[in-house]
Amino acid sequence: MAKTSKKATRKFEKNHLKDSLERRKVGAKIKQKVQIKEKRALRNAKDAEFLGKGKAEDGEEDASEPKADPFGQMSVDDFFAGGFEVPEKLAKKNAKKALGKRKRSEPEAEKEEDEGDSSDASYEEAPVASDDEGSEDEDEDMGMSKEAMEALAEKDPEFYKYLKENDPETLDFDEDADLAEVDGLSGSEEEEERPKKKSKKSKKAKAEEMEVDEESEEEMLDETEVTKEMVAKWKKAMSEQHSLRAMRQVVLAFRAAAHVNEDEGKDYKYTITNPEVYHQLLVVTLQLVPEVLQHHLPVKESAAGKIRVSTDSKKFKTLTPLLKSHTTSVQHLLTTLSDEATLKLTLSTINPLLPYLLPFKKVLKGIVKTVVDIWSDASSSEATRITAFLVVRRLAVIGDAGLREAVLKTVYQGLVKGARNTTIHTIQGINLMKNSAAELWGLDPTIGYTTGFTFIRQLAIHLRSSITNNAKESYKTIYNWQYIHSLDFWSCVLAEHCSPLNEAARGKESQLRALIYPAVQVTLGAMRLIPTATYFPLRFHLVRSLLRLSRATGTYIPLAPLLLEVLSAAEMKKHAKPSTQRPLDFAVSYKAPKIYLRTRVYQDGVGEQVVELLGEFFVLWCTSVAAPELGLPVIVMLKRWLKEAGAKTGNRNGKVNAALGILVQKIEANGRWVEERRVKVEFAPGNRAGVEGFLKGFGWEKTPLGAYVVGQRKQREEKARVLEAGRRDEDKKGGKRGRGEDVVMDDVVESSDEGEDDE
Repeated sequence: MAKTSKKATRKFEKNHLKDSLERRKVGAKIKQKVQIKEKRALRNAKDAEFLGKGKAEDGEEDASEPKADPFGQMSVDDFFAGGFEVPEKLAKKNAKKALGKRKRSEPEAEKEEDEGDSSDASYEEAPVASDDEGSEDEDEDMGMSKEAMEALAEKDPEFYKYLKENDPETLDFDEDADLAEVDGLSGSEEEEERPKKKSKKSKKAKAEEMEVDEESEEEMLDETEVTKEMVAKWKKAMSEQHSLRAMRQVVLAFRAAAHVNEDEGKDYKYTITNPEVYHQLLVVTLQLVPEVLQHHLPVKESAAGKIRVSTDSKKFKTLTPLLKSHTTSVQHLLTTLSDEATLKLTLSTINPLLPYLLPFKKVLKGIVKTVVDIWSDASSSEATRITAFLVVRRLAVIGDAGLREAVLKTVYQGLVKGARNTTIHTIQGINLMKNSAAELWGLDPTIGYTTGFTFIRQLAIHLRSSITNNAKESYKTIYNWQYIHSLDFWSCVLAEHCSPLNEAARGKESQLRALIYPAVQVTLGAMRLIPTATYFPLRFHLVRSLLRLSRATGTYIPLAPLLLEVLSAAEMKKHAKPSTQRPLDFAVSYKAPKIYLRTRVYQDGVGEQVVELLGEFFVLWCTSVAAPELGLPVIVMLKRWLKEAGAKTGNRNGKVNAALGILVQKIEANGRWVEERRVKVEFAPGNRAGVEGFLKGFGWEKTPLGAYVVGQRKQREEKARVLEAGRRDEDKKGGKRGRGEDVVMDDVVESSDEGEDDE
């Protein structure tokens, strides 16, 4: 609803609003000093009573005597209790009881007062810092502001001299006075942010009476436009003096900049209309706010990586509202930015703020969610994603166990959501996410194991439900990109943290090694869920995941039978029909379209995948003492298959058959090569140390099978470069980007919650 501008409002705003606001601020300072001195006087009185000085009797005697000199019979503590009142105002002692919130029972008189001089504007409504925010000792040490000290010296030089001689601490002008003002301003900021809540708490009549003042104040705030001169002034004060006041103004202006061009009905103190000013303000805020915080609240980091910040100090408590406001503005700004350079700059400035935000778990969880969304967004550049990941990693390093667990869960859910669409254009970003996120699970082995166990268990539950459920579409919870990338991600995690080199560096076996067996079992079960030719690409993806895990951890996983099952399918045994379709890209496909089934182009592609994966599997054990025995069953089955394929009723695919024939020859040659060296050994098969040390350190590339695999890898890399160059040429010519199937698997995203329920 639009605000109505009354005549009284406009007149008051034009003539008296600025002076009224200044008086309120001065009144807030005075009232705060009065409250502090009253508390000190009360404490001194209690101490005097405890020591038996009999102040009550002295008070009665003083009351009966005439008071010639107002200061003659008054102690310093009694004077402090009076709130710095000068002698001529002592007669109005009873008026002190009227301090507090005024009752506006006469609206007409109030309007006249607003239209008139308005010199008696109430100070009581101005925000005052709460006494319970700091300790009593901190309140006692609070010094006067410079303005109040100069005013007292000019108005009453004799009393100023007396205070200087007897109580010099009262006249100290230190940084605490500045902090008190920032604290008071922070309180006014909170009131500005909650005008509706305040009106609900107040009475209806009072709300109507205060409408003029509130509207005038808000309208004045709306009219304050940020200029280049203001930004330059703030920048100078923050960079040279580390001014907290300038930082607060910058934070308020930055909050308005973060919500620019938004129509949410909220009013801010500043407005930004100039794009250059907007950019300058963003740069100044993002660069200098962390520097000012570091100056006033230094962050200390130990050699072990532990962070220490003085969160119990008065400075930290005073700056908490500004810190939260700035963090919330940064978080909101991240959701609206589209420029990669600005987005990267904003993300990089979050790292210095994280140590100060550790006590505020709710704020941190919001930051993590926003940063993870950027990290998992396919439209983000690689540099932006890396910057976002560094923020998440920093928080996981300095956070406690609870925060670390929340970070891991949020990252995993972001990974699953970001892997929903897999195309030739997004596959690199998804691989970047998997490789970077895998590092986080090694920061805390205990938390890594518990979260890993929960998520792998959920994948197993989904697989079991799909097997036992007879519904027609139940398999779709398993056969989609999210499930495939989840299994591949856990193979990355286990391969990185369970390798013998990493375990030797840590001096102990990784706790994550216990997850290898369940991860392998779930992957094998997913491969065999629907063993049809349509889902051969999915099987190849999962075989590659297990190959990575076996290569890194030294775990033997029987993958040859899974590949021989592919050759035993009718798709590879029977003659295929010719087709003009382009070869299927197995890297970004988990399902073959119907148009490819029983075609020569699909048969060639499947044959190439089988030859490649069989070679990669056997090359893992090409230097093993058991290599001849491992290869013998596969050699027998492949020779039998080649004999059937070469018959009249066979597939008659010379390309695939020739490639498999060469592979058989290399496996046989490698077996003979191992047997020649095995003859020279002197240990028995039961000698585990001797078996593991056989050909240890010998380069696998120098074996017959290893040399063959190296040559095949080079050919595939060259072919991939040619295809990538062709795709780029098509994109330049205006070719459309192909998009993969958008398969939703919300169950995997919610797996963490389900895991807790099932436990």
